[in-house]
Amino acid sequence: MKWGIGALVLGALIWYQTSRAPVSPAPGELAPQEPGQLALSREEPPIQIQGWTLKPLAWFDIQARVLSKERYTGDFPSPLAPYDLALGWGPMSDTVVLEKLDITQNNRNYHWRYWGTSPIPEAEINRHSANMHLIPASPAVAETIAAFHIGSVVKLTGYLVEASHPQASHPWRSSLTREDTGQGSCEIIYVKFAQEIGDK
Repeated sequence: MKWGIGALVLGALIWYQTSRAPVSPAPGELAPQEPGQLALSREEPPIQIQGWTLKPLAWFDIQARVLSKERYTGDFPSPLAPYDLALGWGPMSDTVVLEKLDITQNNRNYHWRYWGTSPIPEAEINRHSANMHLIPASPAVAETIAAFHIGSVVKLTGYLVEASHPQASHPWRSSLTREDTGQGSCEIIYVKFAQEIGDK
């Protein structure tokens, strides 16, 4: 019995190290490009998923560093969007900057703080990072997102959407700009393609 428990613990530690543990990339901007967003040339048909209706608002493509990753299980949207990622690009994908910031997620929000002097202007932190609610378009996409490592660069492609549900008090609408902060500033992405590129 002791051997069996030890094997389970060892297996769990190996799983954590390979699929959950953060990576520590070298200094430098790992994701220098700004996210891409395209207005839709015509109104796309709504997407029905798990009782929700998704209205596509814009086509969205981002390559960014994972600053934090949070899985949600207890809130109303969690079956639809089980994972939030805090993502950073440009200076917010540089280890030198991120080592001086404390980054956390809770209640579908992303928070950062620092001690002393900010490594870059606060406006640049806000402009080059965001919390994103991810709605996987398929089980394969869901598995890919679940395996993302904190610190790695990932690529996401899909639609920014407004999600509505008969039992929801109001629609869950994506931000359409990277310039906003506070309530309603998160992106809600119906993810059609997801890939972890790595940490270099």
